[in-house]
Amino acid sequence: MTVRRALPLLAVVAFLLTGCTQTIYDPPAGPRLPPAGAQLDYQLGGAYDPPAGVDIVVRDRAAASVDDVYSVCYVNGFQTQPGELDAWPDDLLLRDDDGEPVIDPDWPDEVILDTRKADEIAAIVGPWIRDCASDGFDAVEFDNLDTYTRTDGTLTRDDALDLATLLVDTAHDVGLAAGQKNAAEDAAFLHSRAGFDFAVVEECAAYEECSAYTEVYGDHVLAIEYTDNLPREWDEVCADPETPESIVLRDRDLVTPDDPAHVFETCG
Repeated sequence: MTVRRALPLLAVVAFLLTGCTQTIYDPPAGPRLPPAGAQLDYQLGGAYDPPAGVDIVVRDRAAASVDDVYSVCYVNGFQTQPGELDAWPDDLLLRDDDGEPVIDPDWPDEVILDTRKADEIAAIVGPWIRDCASDGFDAVEFDNLDTYTRTDGTLTRDDALDLATLLVDTAHDVGLAAGQKNAAEDAAFLHSRAGFDFAVVEECAAYEECSAYTEVYGDHVLAIEYTDNLPREWDEVCADPETPESIVLRDRDLVTPDDPAHVFETCG
């Protein structure tokens, strides 16, 4: 039961004497988690009308949210996004002993950010998060939380935690739920220490690590498998009790339906 406290007497008198109305700050509503077990589509390769039955859609922060569908905004918070290298000050890029930017070995068009400078990185990413909120998204997912594992010890998990905590706090401040992206080995740590609300995971069935997420986030795990690395028949993946309910099978490049390579299958 909510107990309403009476206004202090002096405040009431002041209000009556001045005849002025108070300006009351209306904070954003608290984060709303993705609907448990709902059908998912992962549209980072291009936005399109969600298929019938889809209740959760993940799109890049440059795309529009979807009305009447739980919309998750993708933000690459720990590496530069392809084509956006010039948006980052040189001193926030991780550099090797020769002074050259350190490139993610799996993504040659993405440079690793120096997460030892968490405050400065968060000052750039923060407005993107706020834009996600103003654009009508319900949540945000932060990619490349595990970048530190690809730096030969230069960056640490604590560096990643510092930045992740700042980004999650910013998301919560504007009413967005915050999604952990991948990093199965750090799921419990990131949930408890950084405050992530749910997880967005790629290929957890292929790498037999789905339970690492569901044990932490329960039904609030959004899973994506890819056709080029499917560990067994899709029906078998769907029937596996460890498979999250919100799972989708997509083509690796996440192309739109007008491309012949487009694949979209759910377990529903």
